[in-house]
Amino acid sequence: MIKALIIDDEPLARSILLEYLIDFPEIQVIKECNDGFEAAKAIAEFEPNLIFLDIQMPKITGFELLELLEEPPPVIFTTAYEEFAIKAFEQHAIDYLLKPISKARFTKAVQKFLAQNVNNTHQEKTKSFIQKVNENNRYIDRVLVRTGNNIKIIPVSKINYLAADDDYVCIYTDEGSSLKKNTLSYFEQNLDEKEFVRVHRSFIVRINQVIRIEPYDKDGHKVILKDKTSVSVSKSGYSKLKKALEG
Repeated sequence: MIKALIIDDEPLARSILLEYLIDFPEIQVIKECNDGFEAAKAIAEFEPNLIFLDIQMPKITGFELLELLEEPPPVIFTTAYEEFAIKAFEQHAIDYLLKPISKARFTKAVQKFLAQNVNNTHQEKTKSFIQKVNENNRYIDRVLVRTGNNIKIIPVSKINYLAADDDYVCIYTDEGSSLKKNTLSYFEQNLDEKEFVRVHRSFIVRINQVIRIEPYDKDGHKVILKDKTSVSVSKSGYSKLKKALEG
């Protein structure tokens, strides 16, 4: 039996998918979810083999939901997106259904899923797709962090600095710190360079949080932030920071 989740904030859209799935008795819908928060908990609890995922939802988008999952299940997107999104779907062989969804198109998508060997290839395609989406959305404006079943939304405007921590990035705000499974390079590429500077291989700082730059050791420097945090600065980071502060 294939366990499936339907994730969509529109009851009518969910009911249509349920009706179409009657023709596929091998697929059992174990839960319907109204939003990404509910879906994240359901995915952790039920470990579905397939999810039908809407992109435009309140609270968090379908893309943001997938970013929270370390091992995303195979996805059939249900969306009203066109243009770039469709090209990305096609390039990464992730199936999608454009609303309003016809039964013929739905059947084709599900048959495609059933014909494929469900393995890690789906995860890699999904992760590759999300990376492609992020590359085309020039700057992020918030970061989602998951701790157990809890999801925290951190506005980028609240971030003071970020620090590499093994396979994670520690995000510091006035309210405290949170760990996000990602790389510092990702944030360097997706945060506005007019607001953030990577000053060291392990640190990115918000420019307006810098109080002063001080010499440190023989050839190094450090920056002092408004919250009194001291952050190491590399030679290249020093040059970038000086340029940003002068500009």
